[in-house]
Amino acid sequence: MSQNRYSDAECAAVYRAIYERRDMRHFLPAPIDPELLLRLLDAAHHAPSVGFMQPWRFMRISCPELRKAIHALVEQERLLTAKALDEREDEFMKLKVEGILECPEVLVAALCEQRQQYIFGRRTLPEMDLASLACAIQNMWLAARAEGIGLGWVSMFEPETLKTLLNMPEDSRPFAVLCLGHVDKFYDKPMLEQEQWEVRRNLNDLLFENTWNTPCR
Repeated sequence: MSQNRYSDAECAAVYRAIYERRDMRHFLPAPIDPELLLRLLDAAHHAPSVGFMQPWRFMRISCPELRKAIHALVEQERLLTAKALDEREDEFMKLKVEGILECPEVLVAALCEQRQQYIFGRRTLPEMDLASLACAIQNMWLAARAEGIGLGWVSMFEPETLKTLLNMPEDSRPFAVLCLGHVDKFYDKPMLEQEQWEVRRNLNDLLFENTWNTPCR
């Protein structure tokens, strides 16, 4: 056993947060304590980033009219997504895909401008800036679950339109609308699994050894 290992109780808490994290769509209106919100943002800010570039930027949407405008963008994309799903359109339209108008806090997670100057770890894989932002969001997600706060990641919007709406620099890019808030309860399973939209795949089917599609022994 590693001498650097956490205690059994601490390990169990980490794994519990991982397995019980949910993409939440239903929220209570009670506000989030400002100190708690700051802790969640600080958890995000302590995520790993390629070349220590820290490309994440978070915008707190406190203006009600701006929140409504973001919701309208998401609703527009929801309808377009439904049309693109063809035979699953009706099934999709029954799903609740966001809680922007119900949750007490809305954040927009974005990539910073002037990212081209960061080439450490990105020369052949420039998309690692996005991977770093995703790590920050996951940090926030796990910390939120540990604190009993729900978080929902909304990706249904036209990035350029949202960027204009938020007066963002030309070479920045929004990637997520994050809904945060207290919840009545967390879903027993991921909502899309509960609604039979998709099932969790078997890990063995996704794990290869040495070459593609070679099962691990």
